[in-house]
Amino acid sequence: MKEAITRIFQASIEAKSDFLRTQSSELIAATDTVIRTLRTGGKILLFGNGGSAADAQHLAAEFVNRYLIDRPPLPAIALTTDSSALTSIANDYGPADIFAKQIQALGKDKDVAIALSTSGNSANVLRGLECCRTIGMPTIGLTGGSGGAMAALVDHCLCVSATTVTPRIQETHLLIGHVICEMVDRSLYGTGRPEGEA
Repeated sequence: MKEAITRIFQASIEAKSDFLRTQSSELIAATDTVIRTLRTGGKILLFGNGGSAADAQHLAAEFVNRYLIDRPPLPAIALTTDSSALTSIANDYGPADIFAKQIQALGKDKDVAIALSTSGNSANVLRGLECCRTIGMPTIGLTGGSGGAMAALVDHCLCVSATTVTPRIQETHLLIGHVICEMVDRSLYGTGRPEGEA
């Protein structure tokens, strides 16, 4: 069992290290887009399915409440949390429209969308991104493997390309989200470092 656990940890570390080595410039550009959006009065819309839905909600909470420092709440909405909207859209139009309809209702061109799909091929995430493109909203995609169809639909593709294993991709996505949160805190409020960190 110890060997199996060690292999899981090593695979997670390798996925993160590879992402940092190959995608750091794209992460900086995506983070700059989020910072610019918040500075100009826009909001963040986050969406995904399953574990990615949980990550969208987690990150939205970090912005709305706090990440590491006490600072004003920041506008972020996870499009995965309104069960009445989700079920009515799925019932009346189909599951592929659950994010697109909400983006049409809530999204503006001054906002930014953060879409999460470990395969990059989730139909409802792709349709949501197509809706963002129609509105003129900047988009950031968190995906894995080859990037799937998402790679061609987003302005910034943050792809965990070292693996196609969903848990390893999601672990890296959460780290990416936390990095964005911390850089937002540092840029907008001048801090965000944990105690003892340079």
